[in-house]
Amino acid sequence: MACVAAPEGSIAGMFTTESTEDTEVLNKEITQAVIASAICVHRNLGPGLLESVYEKCLAYELGQRGHTVVVQQEIPIVYSGVRFEAGFRADLIVDSKVLVELKAIDQLLPVHHAQVITYLKLTGMRTGLLINFNVPLLRMA
Repeated sequence: MACVAAPEGSIAGMFTTESTEDTEVLNKEITQAVIASAICVHRNLGPGLLESVYEKCLAYELGQRGHTVVVQQEIPIVYSGVRFEAGFRADLIVDSKVLVELKAIDQLLPVHHAQVITYLKLTGMRTGLLINFNVPLLRMA
């Protein structure tokens, strides 16, 4: 089934750590592509599957739209010049600009928002999306 562009504001949560005009415009285009792709995947698969299924399908959909996607990117902690492996992994990194954390759970909790903020701080990235696929309809939370 082919997917069409989705309306803005149809996703669980968007996080930004900094706002400049150039970054905002570039990341807006990427986040819109992620949102449209997530809605496409959700429309095709519906809720109730494992997170890993949505991750693979969303990465595929974004790749079909011409985006570079890194799946399960390791995120180390660097402190005082020392690198610590903490077991953190970003579900998706899109075009080296937008971090995407996926969930397939009954309800998003504050800890999930904190996870995205932590990942943004550790990576130095400015924009992150938190998407929960276990809902009847994807929307802004």
